[in-house]
Amino acid sequence: MSVLPADLPHETLHVVKGRRSGLTISIAVHSTVLGPALGGCRVWTYDSWQEAVADSLRLAEGMTLKNAAAGLNRGGGKAVVYVPRGTVLTPTERYEAMLDLGDAVETLGGSYMTAEDVGTSAEDMSVVATRTAHVCGLPPSEGGVGEPSDATAAGVYASLQATMERAFGSRDVAGRHVIVLGLGHVGSLIAMRLASEGAVLTVTDVNPAKRALADALGATWVEPEDAHRVEGDVFVPAGVGGVLTDRVIDELRVAAVVGPANNQLAHRSGAERLAERGILWAPDFVVNAGGVIFLSMAGEPGVTAEATQERVERIGDTVAEIFRAADQRGITTLQAADELALGRLREPANA
Repeated sequence: MSVLPADLPHETLHVVKGRRSGLTISIAVHSTVLGPALGGCRVWTYDSWQEAVADSLRLAEGMTLKNAAAGLNRGGGKAVVYVPRGTVLTPTERYEAMLDLGDAVETLGGSYMTAEDVGTSAEDMSVVATRTAHVCGLPPSEGGVGEPSDATAAGVYASLQATMERAFGSRDVAGRHVIVLGLGHVGSLIAMRLASEGAVLTVTDVNPAKRALADALGATWVEPEDAHRVEGDVFVPAGVGGVLTDRVIDELRVAAVVGPANNQLAHRSGAERLAERGILWAPDFVVNAGGVIFLSMAGEPGVTAEATQERVERIGDTVAEIFRAADQRGITTLQAADELALGRLREPANA
């Protein structure tokens, strides 16, 4: 069914039970003001389908801000496939879920384009593509551009350098102590680049097998719940969202926070709390936009890899612009980032 509660700012909320998989699929389109919505599909476990739907709504709104702040003529949307907690999908069930996702995306007639996200891959998107053309991020072997992890990491690294320059007066990471919380695809890439450039690393992940990477990089390993208490220069949240709770912010022992994790603030008031403590925070939806920039640009005719890379690395310039605006106006970096994104949403897509 397609539903739209009156008190939500979203344009569309499409919720359907897949006819093959029996799984509940939620697609939220927050805005198409700048163009068709673009945002990945998350396959994740939740306590209820209602929680999964709420997550799609929250993530879709975040994609609107991300795409707008990145300067893309794309709106914001998100798909979530609800997996009941304790359930592990078999390969057949996953395949069927991706077919069902493709059907659901096709129902929206092009107002939303999906891609991989947490719990999905380029190979999953190739299955979706058998049911709809409104999908990107397919494997290169099938004519697609592949997964965007490298581009996301490149944008995060550019943001990290901009943050270092603002906080310490230099973009040089050599000798700086950086704490990386989360060693998934993007977190691992960031940690490896930091190590190669001489940073002092403390790392962790909920998966203890990631300790092998820490050893290979010569990094110190701590338990995930202790990472934010490590004294250092920069804290890099690279795992799940909501990590910056009031307690965590109060216990941080760093000068800056910048990382790829979505929705890092447990509450919007966390931005004020960070500012009050003198901790520089680079807004996550700006920092982690490299992947969506890559997916949006790489499929455009005539766009070179060099042009895409240059656009991704300009995320660092955007972060620096946000820092300047926050300083000049006496507002938080979150407010400055919001204003940048909302300013574009008030303009025509071709402006």
